[in-house]
Amino acid sequence: MPLGLYLHVPFCARSCDFCHFYQEAPRRAELERYLLAMEESLGQLRLPREVDTVFWGGGTPGLLPSEDLRRLGLAVVRANGGCLPREWTVEMAPSTVKADRLETLLEMGVTRFSMGVQTFDAKLLESLGRIHTRSQVDGAIQLFQDFRIENFNLDLIFAIPGQRVEAWERDLQEAVAAGPAHISTYCLTFEEDTALWLRLKRGQVEKTDADEEALFFTRTRTLLEDAGYAQYEVSNYCRPGRACLHNLNTWRMEEWIGVGPSAASQFAGRRWTEPHSLNEWQERVIGSGKPALDEVILTPALLQQDCLIFGLRMNAGVDVAEIQRRHGALPASTRQFLERLVEEGLAVRQATLFRLTEAGRLLADRIGEEILGLDETG
Repeated sequence: MPLGLYLHVPFCARSCDFCHFYQEAPRRAELERYLLAMEESLGQLRLPREVDTVFWGGGTPGLLPSEDLRRLGLAVVRANGGCLPREWTVEMAPSTVKADRLETLLEMGVTRFSMGVQTFDAKLLESLGRIHTRSQVDGAIQLFQDFRIENFNLDLIFAIPGQRVEAWERDLQEAVAAGPAHISTYCLTFEEDTALWLRLKRGQVEKTDADEEALFFTRTRTLLEDAGYAQYEVSNYCRPGRACLHNLNTWRMEEWIGVGPSAASQFAGRRWTEPHSLNEWQERVIGSGKPALDEVILTPALLQQDCLIFGLRMNAGVDVAEIQRRHGALPASTRQFLERLVEEGLAVRQATLFRLTEAGRLLADRIGEEILGLDETG
């Protein structure tokens, strides 16, 4: 069974208006406390086998200075028995892509980079509260090319208030022209208590209507697939062989261990989250060595449910026979629900394999919510 290791780096220069993730300002004292606790936490790990994938998310991991990146990287490799993972991803903001950082990360063994562009349109960037500029995006892409880094991802957002489909198509074309191996495209969501959500509640911005969101989605797939990027999950496209292995591992409900404030884990029959506070997390790591909160025992019913929700988002679909082999027989209500998706044209069935249709992928979030509401005893 694959094993992933996720490190959460909670530091951001400034919170984007749409972001709801836990984060801290990058003050040196907090950075030092974080690094000490990460070294302690990683040193306490007793991995049963080598990790296959490592993912540094945030926050903005690329915000760390080169010497801190190296320090954290050495702790990761030590925790993994001195071995490098098959895939090692680091998230970076355009303003943090610097030659010295790239050189350090490549020397450490990082194999993949993910950069949050969101949009190439300066006005839309400003409306999202992003602090990077178009020139920084261009400079970061140029550095990837200078270092001959081909395996990088660009994150883009569509359905931004005021964004038209034609502007989105230009974003996609510019992303393709940059030559990444992977492109992620997300529909903007208004997370409660973010600055963007507050503007929505005050009537200062409006949501894109559902029909236009659907048009954004269908144009994305057409344009990217014509450019050689295959959709393998509702929001993710890649060149052949360049799917994100770490994400595939989590979507398939395998095992991963998260380290850092707010990091989540699924391992050895349990699921848990670490505290959403640098102070509390650091105190628990140093004090008890047990930062886990909100622990849940993974029942067959819960794993079946999650396998379906995340599996149906992938273009490969879900094999009901495989789910039942791993987690037991599906309830009648779940089997009936899958058959109803086929009857409504939202999925197709090939023997025991169910895959969403184009119409189904447009409703993937709603389908996931319906799976959550199914009667597990039926």
